[in-house]
Amino acid sequence: MNLSGRDAVRAARRVVVKIGTNALTHATGRFNRAHFDALSEDLLWAAQGRELVVVSSGAIALGVERLGLPARPKDIPGKQACAAVGQSRLMRAYEEAFDRANRRVAQILLTHGDVQDRRRYLNVKHALERLLEAQVVPIINENDTVSVDELKFGDNDTLAGLVAGGVEADALIILSDVEGLFTADPRKNPDAQMLSVVDAVTPELLALAGGSGSQVGTGGMTTKVRAAARAAESGVRCVITSGAVPGRLRAVLSGESVGTLFESSGSRRSARTAWIAHALKPKGRLIVDAGARAAVTAGKRSLLPSGIRSVEGDFGRGDPVDLVDAQGQVFARGLSAYEDGELRRIAGLKSADIESVLGYRYLDEAVHRDDLAVL
Repeated sequence: MNLSGRDAVRAARRVVVKIGTNALTHATGRFNRAHFDALSEDLLWAAQGRELVVVSSGAIALGVERLGLPARPKDIPGKQACAAVGQSRLMRAYEEAFDRANRRVAQILLTHGDVQDRRRYLNVKHALERLLEAQVVPIINENDTVSVDELKFGDNDTLAGLVAGGVEADALIILSDVEGLFTADPRKNPDAQMLSVVDAVTPELLALAGGSGSQVGTGGMTTKVRAAARAAESGVRCVITSGAVPGRLRAVLSGESVGTLFESSGSRRSARTAWIAHALKPKGRLIVDAGARAAVTAGKRSLLPSGIRSVEGDFGRGDPVDLVDAQGQVFARGLSAYEDGELRRIAGLKSADIESVLGYRYLDEAVHRDDLAVL
């Protein structure tokens, strides 16, 4: 029987739970141990009869506490130092909490480089599958000690969305600093109404998402909505709700109408297409004409050199590039069959002319259909 909405979340057998910094700390940014204990009880309850993956922030906050700092550092080395000190303490807290129910946990620290590389991405995916088969609860966090801008996910919302798609979860639950997605910023507009269900994420909906409600987290509401959209494209339902309310995770997994539910698209992308669409950071942009856009989106065809109007960026063969229409909208992402200099020389030409211009021809296509993901 096919279930939908809250019933499908209640019936979820594989669940990813993202716990943000704001759900684990006091307003001052200090680690809230009483709240952590309550969340741990909810997680243990959720793990009964389900496969559970936890994406957890909190390492930097624990490092700030351990080092006796007055506030979270603003510089990257300071944050990296706090993460190095706090990560082991975060894992110890999870180990002690889950030991009470004789459940095992595993630490996984990731950078964006671990999912950007296809082989490393598959290694992570296979390791997670083996842990879940062994009834171990993976505790995943960004490796903040070594992450720099080019290696960072940016926030754990993005990481959670990628993990949910990668492990083919049934549901993603984001425990945030707000009750859900509102029609306006509830901190500024008392008439704002929370949306109970979102069928599809549109640009207008993204405009409703505001910033983070605290100074200790990195992800605002926009990142959470984008994570929900990524999950939906992978066939995963997502609920955004408050992590500050004890028992809220139980309520969501019991099918109660709390938070904002983002419905799935109804079908899962292939693993490779999902990797291209969500795990890769583009290194360039191909500006294409209307005919090329229609061929890629409606016709489900490859991008030919004849449809390219201009090339931006510095990239090589096999690197990810965004496909952009004349209005500047990114509508697809793919792996380029040629490096940027080669594409600049053959842009606008027919495939039959590639060899006469370059002296060789790898493919007739600039980006092959098998290497494309429509966004």
